[in-house]
Amino acid sequence: MRAALLALVLGALATPAFAGNDWVPPVKDPLVLKECGACHMAFQPAFLPARSWNRMMDELADHFGEDASLPADKTKAIRDFYTTNAGDVLTQGRARKYMQWVAPSGTPQKITENPDFLRKHDRIPERVWKDPKVVTKSNCPACHRGADKGYFEDD
Repeated sequence: MRAALLALVLGALATPAFAGNDWVPPVKDPLVLKECGACHMAFQPAFLPARSWNRMMDELADHFGEDASLPADKTKAIRDFYTTNAGDVLTQGRARKYMQWVAPSGTPQKITENPDFLRKHDRIPERVWKDPKVVTKSNCPACHRGADKGYFEDD
């Protein structure tokens, strides 16, 4: 009995403090980290539905104004990772809040346009977004030190 209680307590201590509402599963796939992370943070798939990730992978030749084209095998592997772990497939924590705002047929491409993102960031002064360390709202690690690990608590 004591061993079970000790295991329960140790397990709770090992669980991230924000594993509920402010945590999403981090990207651990080496190919995704290498290819997507070469230009920006490798965003967690839980922030968009699978149909959005499919569209994004279909449009890599014009990826937000950049040509991010990849060989077919890499594109397929990255697509598989994102669609398998997408927000409408694996909804937990923060992803659940994001998905409630996505229309059933919508294919959003920008996490930063989600109403939950906008609500969480609406009081941030414009000067913060213009800071050379931030530059864009999609630069999550500039303000959230644990973003790459899935933590988006207020830092």
